[in-house]
Amino acid sequence: MQAIRFLEFGKPEQVLRLQPLDLTPLAEGEVRLRMLAAPVNPADLNLIEGTYGVKPPLPAIPGIEGCGEVVESRSPEFQTGDRAIVLRRAGSWATHIQVSEDHLFKLPAGIDPLQGAMLKVNPATAWRLLTGFVQPSPGSWIVQNAANSAVGRCVIVLAKRLGLRTMNLVRRGELREELLGLGADEVLLDDDSAVESLKASGRERPMLAFNCVGGESALRLMNLLGPGGIHVTYGAMARRPLTVPNGLLIFKDLQFRGLWITQWIENAPREEIRKVYGELAEALVSGELSMPVDQVFPLEGFQSAIARVQEPGRNGKVLLAV
Repeated sequence: MQAIRFLEFGKPEQVLRLQPLDLTPLAEGEVRLRMLAAPVNPADLNLIEGTYGVKPPLPAIPGIEGCGEVVESRSPEFQTGDRAIVLRRAGSWATHIQVSEDHLFKLPAGIDPLQGAMLKVNPATAWRLLTGFVQPSPGSWIVQNAANSAVGRCVIVLAKRLGLRTMNLVRRGELREELLGLGADEVLLDDDSAVESLKASGRERPMLAFNCVGGESALRLMNLLGPGGIHVTYGAMARRPLTVPNGLLIFKDLQFRGLWITQWIENAPREEIRKVYGELAEALVSGELSMPVDQVFPLEGFQSAIARVQEPGRNGKVLLAV
């Protein structure tokens, strides 16, 4: 097999190497996958840099999600030819991985492997944002920033399925028509005009806000929330902290929560995980849910893939395909 590895933390373009590795015999209950595709996520780059919330033992293989085909199995749940995604970090930037059966979710037939490779993180994050903190009544509003992100797009689609309406903040006005076509109810520029627009409309305030930016954008979501609203942070694209004015705590009694999908996967009952991923997988099969792909690179082109992830103006995910 071949795998992309790093022996020390640092800039990905400097510390990553594509290296040959030996395949080891499977233990009872383990499954070997030939990897088909794996996204290059910002969290992967943070892991390599050593700035992520956890640090793996070194040497390490990046890749927090991916889709593969079973080539060998010592589990009765998986047969040769089955396709599955990894639910735990398993070093998916490789030609092959071997993992416990408990760390896999078997995909239904008909899923594009590129879409399947992106199933673990973004759709599940969107689902948990919408269902894991409060149960909004049908017709009520939620608000989110970075609405053009992969999670943001999934939120729009899944909120529509749940009968919820979405107010979506974006940095570029040209994204408006595209997101409206996806099912967004309102698309606003992520600046102070969004707050003024809501005040002028006299419309009901959202009770749920999803923040993956931080800084002024996160504060804007606080100002858009209604009294007692819940502000959930699941990312920090701007790399700026949340600053919460005293008045928003005292007079609006806002609640502040966080979401790390890895923690939910590790702690949730197995049947709950299967149910959620089963519903999300069916939405992929039907075409109701789809995530844009910016560019696909071969494993040996990982340096180009990493460079592309860090370029502005991407339209979707960058993936490695074996």
